[in-house]
Amino acid sequence: MSVRAEVLNILERVFRQNGFASLLLRRANISKEEMGLASEIIYGTIRNKTLLEEQWRPFTKHVKPRVVALLNMSVYQLLFLDSIPSYAVIFEAVELAGKSEKEFVNAVLRKVQVAGLRKPAGNTIEELAVLTSHPLWILQLWKAHYGFETMKEIALHNQEPSLVYGRVNTLKCKKTEIAQMPDVRMLEDDCFFYAGILQRTELFSKGMVLIQDRHSQKVVRKLDVLPGMQVLDACAAPGTKTQQIACLMKNQGKIIATDLYEARCNLIDELMNRTGVSIVSTQQNDATIAGKFPKESFDRILIDAPCSGLGDLSHKPEIRWHLEPTSIDELVHTQEAILDANAEYLRVGGILVYSTCTLNRKENEQQIKKFLVKHPNYVLLEEETLFPMENDADGFYYAKLKRNQ
Repeated sequence: MSVRAEVLNILERVFRQNGFASLLLRRANISKEEMGLASEIIYGTIRNKTLLEEQWRPFTKHVKPRVVALLNMSVYQLLFLDSIPSYAVIFEAVELAGKSEKEFVNAVLRKVQVAGLRKPAGNTIEELAVLTSHPLWILQLWKAHYGFETMKEIALHNQEPSLVYGRVNTLKCKKTEIAQMPDVRMLEDDCFFYAGILQRTELFSKGMVLIQDRHSQKVVRKLDVLPGMQVLDACAAPGTKTQQIACLMKNQGKIIATDLYEARCNLIDELMNRTGVSIVSTQQNDATIAGKFPKESFDRILIDAPCSGLGDLSHKPEIRWHLEPTSIDELVHTQEAILDANAEYLRVGGILVYSTCTLNRKENEQQIKKFLVKHPNYVLLEEETLFPMENDADGFYYAKLKRNQ
């Protein structure tokens, strides 16, 4: 099977089965040499879906879903990738089309090629929805919560490939060792940027460094953990934040890391073993149900809650196409239940950090406001929305809460 046939199959699964490109790429039959091109076409097509459809829709009306994906990936190559000759793109597209669709695909793509890229200015929210290929309802939500200009900045930033940040595993090596290495630029604390593919390095395979978003790292530091503490990470998988907590505790004390699914708990265990953590006990647990742990048994609690993921649209662009407004209401209910269930486990004087990787006041500030009304024994010490255009990182929200009585 050709690389473009694999790309087409992945795009079909992303849009028709709510698949995630990163997972599908890992399982795909694509060589290392071709992986870069495949990733570029897949992510470029997902990020620009609406804009790409605007290029060919004027030339046709009713198109089958598979042909939609084929036209979109082909138009992306025609108009966005200078390295691929147009004749090669059109030839490959025709080869991938069904017998009855070959002439149609050829004709549409040649018309697109002649017309060239057409895109709106983005001065209105409707134009911006096309220019940045975001569902209109998401842009309307951001405009209502943060204003037009911030909404526009978020949407434009989401169209750029995301940066990959690393974190030094201080249980296995020193920050100074990593800082001296070529292609490494140290940032705040143990965070760094690596000018290459970090996953392919010996540092990563040996567990000396981890991949973790810059803003995600900041959230964990808000726990103010110390060696010897008892900590609960209530929604822990895949365990990256858990591992950071263990580093900050110098691998002294105890961390209970829970997740709803056994397979995801296994991911936590694997990461702890690879990175030299010995203080984590993993438990399968439904964090929405109260009474699983004794009252006032933890010094610190992290609730990195399941959320809509609207802060992750740069490196997980498919989220914008999978998400529906109604699904957010379900998530809000789950988040509220997790907060209520875990609040009683914190000791007086302890700190609870609630975080999400979304940009939505209903899941963030409003969620915390409701919690504080229901739990007057808690006070808000600090809260912050970290926008993706700040530091070229994921969008995050955190609230740092203290239990006073």
